[in-house]
Amino acid sequence: MKASELDKIFDDNQEDILEHFDTSKIKMINEEPKRVNIDFPVWMVKSLDKEAKRVGVSRQAVIKMWLAEKLQSLNSTAATI
Repeated sequence: MKASELDKIFDDNQEDILEHFDTSKIKMINEEPKRVNIDFPVWMVKSLDKEAKRVGVSRQAVIKMWLAEKLQSLNSTAATI
C-alpha cells in the first residue's frame, strides 16, 4: 500500500489503520521494568498501605503513581522555564 493511500484511509476515518501494520514487535522506549530496592521508615510504609487500601490498589501502585505525578510535574515545570 502506498503512503498516500494510507493517508487517505486515515484522513477519511474509513477504518482502523493499525490493521495495516505489524504491531507484534512494538516496544515502548524506556518502558521495560527495572527493579529498584528502597528502604522506607515504618511510618511511611504504614501511610502507603493506608492510602493503597483507601484507593484499592497495591502499595507499589501508589508509589508508582505518586512518583510519576511528581516527575511529570517537574518535567512540565522545567519545560516552561
